[in-house]
Order: sequence, then structure tokens, then C-alpha cells
Amino acid sequence: MTKDKITKLYYSIGEVGELVGVETHVLRYWENEFSQLNPRKNNAGRRTYTKEDLEAAYRIYELLRVNKYTLAGARQVLENEGDASPVQRSIKRKELLNLRLFLENIRQQLA
Repeated sequence: MTKDKITKLYYSIGEVGELVGVETHVLRYWENEFSQLNPRKNNAGRRTYTKEDLEAAYRIYELLRVNKYTLAGARQVLENEGDASPVQRSIKRKELLNLRLFLENIRQQLA
């Protein structure tokens, strides 16, 4: 699934795991490792993830699984991103995606 499917106000840990593509124990581990992922717990003690938590989980997944960062490296990237404004992060992300598409196109032409 993609980020385009974000429509609910709160998500359970199972839903977030399914959307992001990881097991629930991985999300619980990431909560300990990344301050950006901090779901609230309801009165029953169950985690309730917001849209921001879901986006943080996607970003952590992208850094760890797609870009192959270490935990320390991903933590540093997220801390540096926190210093930038959302507009700056959006521009950087678009530039990087365009560069990636360009490089993948070149790779396909060379193959």
C-alpha cells in the first residue's frame, strides 16, 4: 500500500504494520529507537497511531529497508530533517526522487 491510502484519524499497530509492510514487533522496536515514532496508548494500553506516526514509520522504513541505512545513520538523517522546514524537506525529497528516476533511466539504457 502507499501513503495515498491515509484516511483514518487513528490506526492500530496491526494496521500500521500492514500499511508499512513490517511486523508489529518491528514497530515496537522502532518506537524505542526513534523519537519521531511515538504513538499514544489508550486507556486499554493499546497503541493508537496518528497520521504523523504513520508518516514517520514510512520514513523509517524507507531509510532502513530501501536506502539501507543503519539505525544510527537513519536516526541522524531524521534528526537533520527535523531541523529543516517541511517545505525544504519536500523540495529535497522531490529533487532526490527526480535524480533517482534519471539514474534508473540511464541504467536501463546501458543494460
